[in-house]
Amino acid sequence: MGKYRKTVQIVILLAVLVVGGYAIGNTLFAARDEGIPKIGEQPPEFTLADLQGNTHNLSDYKGKAVVINFWGSFCPPCVKEMPEFERQFEKWKDSGLEVLAINLSEDTLTVNNFVRRFDLSYPILRDVNRKTERKYGLESYPTTFFVKPDGTILDVFVGGMSEQDIDSRVDKLLQ
Repeated sequence: MGKYRKTVQIVILLAVLVVGGYAIGNTLFAARDEGIPKIGEQPPEFTLADLQGNTHNLSDYKGKAVVINFWGSFCPPCVKEMPEFERQFEKWKDSGLEVLAINLSEDTLTVNNFVRRFDLSYPILRDVNRKTERKYGLESYPTTFFVKPDGTILDVFVGGMSEQDIDSRVDKLLQ
């Protein structure tokens, strides 16, 4: 066995590298296999809890105009636009607008403090395990989806939005 020992070691090492490389590659690329949902498509379904522990399914909002905003308190454009979404929500909620703000796996204390600081009244949902973030193929924050009452995406905006940007898209969404 002595003369074959080096050959066996090399074969084992190669097998470990191949299996390990496959596992790592599969993990990295499977997370974003769908890519970001496109205009005209239906956004992926999700079930997430809000800060009070109530469950929200995207399908619960069928027939309504919905803004889905992925955000984090660590993101300066997110911090700037969250109060702007609040003002737009207050302006349009009687017309049927729903805003769902999905936090990107921050701890409960951080999220609760943020919500109190800006006095946000629309649902803040928690993507604790980041499954929804992966379903939506997110790569940067904030990312906002504007979903028409028929359940299709009217617009996708990656990056921070001004209040005028939000207002014009919500106006189109509710027409």
